[in-house]
Amino acid sequence: MAARQQKKPSNGNDDKPAIWAGYGKLVRLFRDKAGLTQQALAEAVGYSYEQVASIEQGRRPAKAAFTEAAERVLGAGGVLAALQSEVERAKLPTFFQDFALLEAEALSRFSYDALLVPGLLQTERYGRALFRAHYPPLNDDSVERLTDARLARQALLHRTTSLMLVFIVEESALRRLVGDAETMAGQYEHLLEAAGLRNVEIQVMPTSRGAHSGLNGSMVLLETQDRRQVVYIESQDVVSVLSERPLVSEFWLRYGMLRTQALDTEASADLIKQVAEEL
Repeated sequence: MAARQQKKPSNGNDDKPAIWAGYGKLVRLFRDKAGLTQQALAEAVGYSYEQVASIEQGRRPAKAAFTEAAERVLGAGGVLAALQSEVERAKLPTFFQDFALLEAEALSRFSYDALLVPGLLQTERYGRALFRAHYPPLNDDSVERLTDARLARQALLHRTTSLMLVFIVEESALRRLVGDAETMAGQYEHLLEAAGLRNVEIQVMPTSRGAHSGLNGSMVLLETQDRRQVVYIESQDVVSVLSERPLVSEFWLRYGMLRTQALDTEASADLIKQVAEEL
């Protein structure tokens, strides 16, 4: 039987992750050893007193910029920096965190997106507009946390150990107005910039193609460091991770066909430019 992992939807307003509290306690420990008050640390790292207090109490996750500055000011010896990736991962929806671990160390990642620009290619404004449209509504802190987490994941595109990424996106997904016209203009520009990266390929599936096997739903295919292949499927925040070889093989064959049916990268870039001009 295929290995499946299903989790209940989360509205993003969950209790704060334990890693944030642990990180905050270490900040306070290093600050006390350095003989600094919260106000003094805030001034030294360029944050407000309220922000530093929230981080120490585990109510707010530290961003990479804070960790970098705190390491320098507090002489933390890399301890805080070593936790930063876990702090960032805990910002993600609970149902996605396990897969994010696999994704972070993958050799290759192939995806087909039928409804939206994929998260790894979204701009901040586009991503924030999506989270604001969530129902039941997310509170402001959750919207910002999830937006930050989505942007942090995009470090995959520039990972030191190169990760091959292929995105197939439906033309209709590109034409869906998320946010306002200015948001979409920035999103199109961002897509074209990403397509210029040597390890990134973006193909558009034109609406004129008609019926094809991808219309059954979006998917992500990963090859891990130990050459295992897995498939990730998500619908309404309920996920399945498939690893049984015969079933996974079917998805890879399906994806290979989708690549032949989608526009090549050059024609895809031209279509993105055309859609941008029609905005």
